[in-house]
This record gives sequence, structure tokens and C-alpha cells, in this order.
Amino acid sequence: MCDTCGCDAGEGVRLTTLGHSHHHVVTLEQNVLARNDDLAARNRAWLDRHGIVAINVMSSPGSGKTTLLERTVADLDPAVPVSVIEGDQETLLDAHRLTAAGARTVQVNTGAGCHLDAAMVARALPELDPPDGSTVFIENVGNLVCPALFDLGERARVVLMSVTEGADKPLKYPHMFRGADVVLLNKIDLLPYVDFDMDACRAAVLRLSPGARVLPISATRGDGLDGWYSWLPDAAATERWLAP
Repeated sequence: MCDTCGCDAGEGVRLTTLGHSHHHVVTLEQNVLARNDDLAARNRAWLDRHGIVAINVMSSPGSGKTTLLERTVADLDPAVPVSVIEGDQETLLDAHRLTAAGARTVQVNTGAGCHLDAAMVARALPELDPPDGSTVFIENVGNLVCPALFDLGERARVVLMSVTEGADKPLKYPHMFRGADVVLLNKIDLLPYVDFDMDACRAAVLRLSPGARVLPISATRGDGLDGWYSWLPDAAATERWLAP
């Protein structure tokens, strides 16, 4: 599947749809990524035709992506439907959490794969069947390296990092942060207990992505989420993906 990171172990990608009256699993063959950019462009064109905004949410494992999306799904205006493509190597644990929060969800289990790709998203979208004018969050596999390299057809990229990970993560993983439209600094409720230089981290992010928004938040306590929610309507106007 992936000539960049060598994550192909010959296992199939499993896609499971939740939020229906039925529950079924589709086994997918992993595709070579030679046409990833072309497939991503097709995904983006399809989403644009339907007025759907897809947001690629990336982080290392345990940074709080699922907790953030759970709270986001519960807090957003139900008049604007939200659905989720959930990426993990194994289990349906996070997909069940998001379905319980109210989101129509498709789980993509990548097996040994360390990221989602455009082909996986292309196969997940018909299963997800998001309504026109809705928002689709793509929760990528937890990894600060490979997900940054693969365009999925998203309109915007969000990078979530926890203050427990250290303020040097943008310097260590520049490609991930260089592509970010928003960087969410999560778990600020733990700041009294960790050594984290907020100003240094913010400065490092803005050196890599000068137009990015850097928002300190606590997904569990709710701190700073108003800024995140106020950005979401702007995601459709993300300049890097606008057609010429």
C-alpha cells in the first residue's frame, strides 16, 4: 500500500458502517498509492459538488481526537449534520463512541497501515452517505508522520497535540504542522502538572504555517472550544485547496 513508509503488511482494510438499522463489514483490498493524489482530487470534487466540508483531523495516539469529536458532535447545531470517517488499525471502540454522541460513523480499520489514504476515503464515503451541505470529520490514524503525506480530499487539516507531549513537537515533525490550518493544543487543564512552554510551541507552529490558527483547548473540560467552533464555518474557504 505505502511505498513511503512501508506499512503494507498484506492485510485487508476493513470498513464498518455504524448508525444504520443494520451493521455490516466490507473487506477492502489495499490499493497502491500511485494514484493517491488523483483519487484525492476526485474525492474533493465529489465533496464540493455536494457542498460537503471534509476536515482531516490528525495527531499522535492519545492526544484526544476522539474526545474532541465526541464533544464537537454533541455541541454543534443539529441542523448541520455531522458524520465521521474513523481511522484506526483495529477495533470499533472509537466509532462506537462517536455513534453514541450522535454522529453517523464509518470505521476504517487499516490493519498494519499507519494512515488513511484517498482510496480508503473514496470507499468510505458511499457507505457514510453524508447529506448535502454537511460536515465530515476524518479522524486519521494516530501518527505524526505518514498521515501528513497523504491528501484525502479534505478541505482543511487540523492537527491536535496534547500539552503532555512537549512543546517541541512542531520542530520534530515539521511536515505535519506545516500543512495545518488549525493546531489545537489540547489538555490545557493539565498545564499545572507538566512542563510546557505555550509561547514557544505557538511560535514554532507559526514559523511553519504562518496562517494557522493555534487554539489552546481542553476537550474534556470544554476550555477554548468556542474558538474551535467559530472556526469550523470557515473551513470551506481554506485557500490551499480552493480550485483556481
